[in-house]
Parts: sequence; structure tokens; C-alpha cells
Amino acid sequence: MEDDLLKKIRKLSQHYAYVSLQMHEAVARRAGLSGTDHKYLGFLIEKGQMTAGELSTLTGLTTGAVTGLIDRFEKKNLVSRRFAAEDRRKVIIEPHTENIMALLAPLYKDFRSKSENLLASFSEEESKIIEAYFRQAIDIMSEATEQLNRQ
Repeated sequence: MEDDLLKKIRKLSQHYAYVSLQMHEAVARRAGLSGTDHKYLGFLIEKGQMTAGELSTLTGLTTGAVTGLIDRFEKKNLVSRRFAAEDRRKVIIEPHTENIMALLAPLYKDFRSKSENLLASFSEEESKIIEAYFRQAIDIMSEATEQLNRQ
């Protein structure tokens, strides 16, 4: 690939990441959340219930910060805590997915519709290329994150 084209794509990728952050911050503010809290709700929706320790590992937050995070979510009735039956020292965080979706889905409605229309404008072959790019880019980013966390 030509250097100019590579630079152009890299710049577009960076710009996409920046605009994505801005959009998610705006959604979070409208939902009464911080941008990071909003994204951590996404972890809970995607992964389902987990222990506070697992959420700490997943997010990179300290256990104290996770406690504050869960406190904020509980106040908004977005999650609940329960003790693990086999070990009462473990706290299980259960997302209230219906409440989370009721809060966030309306804020994404227009974006989702326009994104779906955009994707529908690509051929099946082009869509597979886009999918392959995102899958491989996610793998690269996950690997980089793991390396940084080990250092």
C-alpha cells in the first residue's frame, strides 16, 4: 500500500476514534452519566453479570473505583449487587439490561438508523472487507492493550 494512502487511512481511523469519543461523551451526558461510566455499562451489557473483581480486571479500575462505579449505577437502578452463593465475599454485579436500554437506546436511535443505512449501501463483498478490517483491528488493539497492561 502506498505511504500516502496508508497515512490517509490512519488519519481517518484516528478521526473516527476521536469523533466516536465525542459522540459517546454526548450520549453519556444526556443519560446523566460520565463518558467512562457509559462505556462500562457496555461491558456489563455485553458480558452480563460478573463479580466486582472481574469488572475491575476488565476495566483496569481499582476495586475502590469499581465500588464507586457500582454505587452510581445502583442509584440509577441500572445494576444490582448480590453475594455469590458459594462465597459471600464475592459480590456479583447484575446489569438491569432493560433499564440500561431504556436509558440509552433512544439516544442512539438516529445514529443507529443512519449507520444501518450506510452499511446497507455497501455490497456484500465490501461489507465482508469492512468486517474483516474491524475484526483484525480489534485483535490488534486488544493485543496492544494486554501488552500495555503487562508493562
